[in-house]
Amino acid sequence: MVFKRLLGSLGVGGPSLDTVLDPGAARPGGALPGRVHLVGGTADHDVEHVALELVARVEAEQGDHGEGEGVVVFGRHTVGGGFRLAAGERRGVPFTVPLPWETPVTELYGQPLGIVLGVRTELAVAGARDKGDLDQVTVAPLPAQEAVLEAFGQLGFGFRSADLEYGRIGGTGQQLPFYQEIELTPPPRYADQVNEIELTFLAVAGALEVVLEADKRGGPFSDGHDALSRFTVPHEGPAGPQDWNALVDGWVRELVEHRASYGSHAVYGHESGALSGGSGPGTAVAAGAAGLAVGVAGAMVAAEAVDEVGDFFEDESENGSEDGFGDGFGDDGDA
Repeated sequence: MVFKRLLGSLGVGGPSLDTVLDPGAARPGGALPGRVHLVGGTADHDVEHVALELVARVEAEQGDHGEGEGVVVFGRHTVGGGFRLAAGERRGVPFTVPLPWETPVTELYGQPLGIVLGVRTELAVAGARDKGDLDQVTVAPLPAQEAVLEAFGQLGFGFRSADLEYGRIGGTGQQLPFYQEIELTPPPRYADQVNEIELTFLAVAGALEVVLEADKRGGPFSDGHDALSRFTVPHEGPAGPQDWNALVDGWVRELVEHRASYGSHAVYGHESGALSGGSGPGTAVAAGAAGLAVGVAGAMVAAEAVDEVGDFFEDESENGSEDGFGDGFGDDGDA
């Protein structure tokens, strides 16, 4: 076992820690299990608490300064404490941390989407706190999310990019202070109608809200504009046999065909199965999911994502910064 670094604020001879997550990808609304391994320093220490923070790299508009990036804390859980760690003692603190239903998806079929999530461990000893190691978290999609993504791929949509955007989508039940956006390129049948489609999943216990935004092409005498649409399905899909390709294709057709009828920004609601989709005044920000066929472009995206993840965790471990890669937006409070 290699312990990543001494906890600087606890002084020379203080305890060290290493957080090890159980193998395999987690899922939104599921659990993130693992164990914090502690090694005592040169003297006994009273451990007040061991806490884990869920963090994400998020983009945000910063007025005239354009777009910036920072770390947002979207969950905090105390997993141990109230014990004495003897000099040189080795102790394991097991944990099972719940993930929010809106936790972003970081991979599809093992291919990274470029989303950076991590868990950061904090150790508090005798009034001093140190946020120690930061470990990458891998999140696979829920079955309904995977089915929707697979359907987009089967319909010929391609993966362009994925990121996390700071802010909220109006008219939805969004809980986290950011949302996942995955941009899809259209197949030839829609290429003359839209530049791209963006997809966001907003999951809750038992249901999945799908938010689509179409960046539309303008004609020779008209400007291009966006349209926003929302749909809701149970996690297991609508009742009875379901052709996911037909369902998703229907969503896309509904989205692009309302261009002339609803003006520059349109919001639609739809329900699949017994659950209400609902509609309401929404900002024309949607976001996405895709992970589709890998191909050459997908392989390039995957390689870039691995580099970005590596840079993120190296920066965190080297400088111990609260904000990771710079312009952090601050904590969102306990989950």
